[in-house]
Amino acid sequence: MALDLEAAVEEQTLKEKVRELAIKKQAIILAHNYQLPEVQDIADFVGDSLELSRKAAAAKDARMIIFCGVHFMAETAAILNPDKPVILPDLKAGCPLADMITAKDVKELKKENPGRPAVAYVNTSAAVKAEVSICCTSSNAVKVVNSLDSNTVIFVPDQYLAGYVAKRTNKSIIGWDGFCPTHARFTVDDMLKARKEFPDAIIVVHPECILEVQDMADYVLSTGGMTRLPGEIDARQFVLGTETGMVYRLQKLYPEKEFVPLNKKAICPNMKKITLKKVFDSLVNLSPQVTVRKGTRERALRAIERMLAIT
Repeated sequence: MALDLEAAVEEQTLKEKVRELAIKKQAIILAHNYQLPEVQDIADFVGDSLELSRKAAAAKDARMIIFCGVHFMAETAAILNPDKPVILPDLKAGCPLADMITAKDVKELKKENPGRPAVAYVNTSAAVKAEVSICCTSSNAVKVVNSLDSNTVIFVPDQYLAGYVAKRTNKSIIGWDGFCPTHARFTVDDMLKARKEFPDAIIVVHPECILEVQDMADYVLSTGGMTRLPGEIDARQFVLGTETGMVYRLQKLYPEKEFVPLNKKAICPNMKKITLKKVFDSLVNLSPQVTVRKGTRERALRAIERMLAIT
């Protein structure tokens, strides 16, 4: 008990030091919804990929951006802010889904499907974004695909998000076999178990989940959509089919309601690589920085700006 109290005091002290240093160095701290609770607590803003992209684009007064997420997210911030240092507290915080496709793969897809516009989920590298017509997030993917003047669209890399979009548009989708290992672990058995254990709960899952799980859910939403839903419907209990960090985020937003994970093992190891100590060290040392080469940045920027313009 004494050790727990000592650890809590140390954590609170470190949180205060991080905030003091961020103010002193005019840094804005952005954190994804899947980050550790203590990292969410010290952020200036917590959100999903689209929300963080908007905040990064609007961070005009900040001298630097501390990005608590994974590598492709920090790259996006660097693309939108070429004159500011963008710091990712742990460069090893990558994304298996983003690693499942390369710029060369996209070029081959476009060669095989001439004249078809290509959409890249933001969960991709800057090099991949540079090869597509427009980017999207899980919250605006349907709107982005519907905005394109083509009946057939290339959509990379997440096959399950592509399936989600295909069900909600009349367009033909040329997909890719990528997937998020964390979201793909949710199963039909998880859904059946949750229905039995929490019969009155609303089950919400992410569109990166397998299609069978999506079909069994009450709602299929991005994490941004998940943050709004409890305030929009009259329900007390929610089961969340996404990374477990979302439970802390929603419990903090809606303390009068209850949130439980669909699967307690749905933890993204990369998102959890960012720790409070690493955030502090990154502010002290102003590293490690994430940069994008000029030519790649300019081409990727067009795809991101097109997305932001329609959403």
